[in-house]
Amino acid sequence: EVQRRRLEGGLVPAGGSLRLSCTTSRRTSSNNGMGWFRQAPGKEREFVATINWRGADTYYADSVKGRFTISRDNAKNTLYLQMNSLKPEDTAVYYCASALSSSASTDYSRYRYWGQGTLVTVSS
Repeated sequence: EVQRRRLEGGLVPAGGSLRLSCTTSRRTSSNNGMGWFRQAPGKEREFVATINWRGADTYYADSVKGRFTISRDNAKNTLYLQMNSLKPEDTAVYYCASALSSSASTDYSRYRYWGQGTLVTVSS
């Protein structure tokens, strides 16, 4: 396996790739669903991807399906988002979060603990 980039965030060119990783700031259990959300300027927070506690079930927003991959390493208590073929419209602050149950969820209201936001800027 090749990890093209391992970076908290930053500036990347259109068509490029970036890998985000995080641990939620206030959640220690690995037996919960987790997800990624993002918020672009002038827009509400939107769902990006989610994964259940065992990593067997994943769901993606239509806008990122086929380009982004969510994964987790429970031993490291770490959540990942591999982003490929980035577009300028992917520019946003990205948040990782831990859900209220073990299942995956696309609803931000189902999440209790949120990680620090990471700004990702995709240039055109």
